Amino acid sequence: MTSSGHSISRHFVLAAGGTGGHLIPAFALAVELDRRGHHVALVTDARGARIPGKPDCLPAHVLPAGRLGRNPLTLVRGLRAIWQGRAMAMRLFDSFEPACVVGFGGYPALPALLAAQALRIPTVIHEQNAVLGRVNRLLARRVDAIATAYDHVDRLAPRLAEKVHLVGNPVRAEVLELRKAPFPPLDADGLLRVLVTGGSQGASILSDVVPDGLAMLPPALRHRLQVTQQCRPEDLEAVRARYAAHQIPAELGTYFEDMATRLAETHLFIGRAGASTIAELTAVGRPAILVPLPIATDDHQAANAHELVRAGGARSIRQAGFAPKELARQIQAIALDPESLANAAHAAWNCGLPHAVEDLADLVESFGGVPIMDVIRVGAGARQRVAAAGAVATGTAMNRFGQEHDQ
Repeated sequence: MTSSGHSISRHFVLAAGGTGGHLIPAFALAVELDRRGHHVALVTDARGARIPGKPDCLPAHVLPAGRLGRNPLTLVRGLRAIWQGRAMAMRLFDSFEPACVVGFGGYPALPALLAAQALRIPTVIHEQNAVLGRVNRLLARRVDAIATAYDHVDRLAPRLAEKVHLVGNPVRAEVLELRKAPFPPLDADGLLRVLVTGGSQGASILSDVVPDGLAMLPPALRHRLQVTQQCRPEDLEAVRARYAAHQIPAELGTYFEDMATRLAETHLFIGRAGASTIAELTAVGRPAILVPLPIATDDHQAANAHELVRAGGARSIRQAGFAPKELARQIQAIALDPESLANAAHAAWNCGLPHAVEDLADLVESFGGVPIMDVIRVGAGARQRVAAAGAVATGTAMNRFGQEHDQ
């Protein structure tokens, strides 16, 4: 993929749901587009506006964003909020005049993308997971391009293959920088540094299982452990007591700001299989024991883990079978000797797509090279006709989404 050139400054809108998994790649793209001389803006919901890490170059606009569910009352409220958000987005686009609107999934992205399509503004969606998300499924047929993080994405119709571009999942610059560094030195007697996290909200199952699982390792391996574990606040003291009882050195916290530094020192990761987690593990090259979140929509975390497991860079344990004995068994399979751990790290590194943010920016830049907002400058009548056409298409899309949702 070649860049379309950086000489023309354009405006781009990034629309993302209110979770870190959707927003982290949006933040990374914003920084890259700003570096190329463009103007960027974020459309999200109130929760998304509070996610830490938003770059200074990215002003946030909070729009209503409803969810669509089977409950008739919830559905009506959700449709009303989406329609209100769409109208607000159209007014925003009138002044911002974006060359392209990029959606990163989640219901908060839906109003902005519907507004863009109503105004004939080019749209791109980025799918972070190995299963196409619900909002991206709703929009996939009508967007101009679909950027993916995996070579194979479930629920993505084969007929859309011509508009699909494999770019990867953008990660934070400080994490990507670690890709250049070698795997931390490890010998048969050295410290084995283990990093345990459960995503932005923590995971009680890791607090319940990991300390006892590490305690069941052979003494020669257990005595080398140095653990860093993120816990929920309510789990913190119980986990600290458990590690103390097992005499395993552990640093615990509810949030670690310097996660990139900790990842740099890590020999083995234990945690969930969210899209951002997988992207960082493969960018840096760190072997992992993954426990996919069982309630993830369409079981997408299990799908996320599949490629890394198949390559030999990770082991995956279903939460129903995630017990101390099984964890100890899987750790021994991947980390019993330094060479096997280093091999797993290299396999993870080979799965990385380190140019994701540049490739995504190139794709986005390929749209809007000529003035595209003239269509809404020819008078209110034309604007109303464009909006009406978009409203009809939006209604059709909503009906299709409702039918799919009930299947």
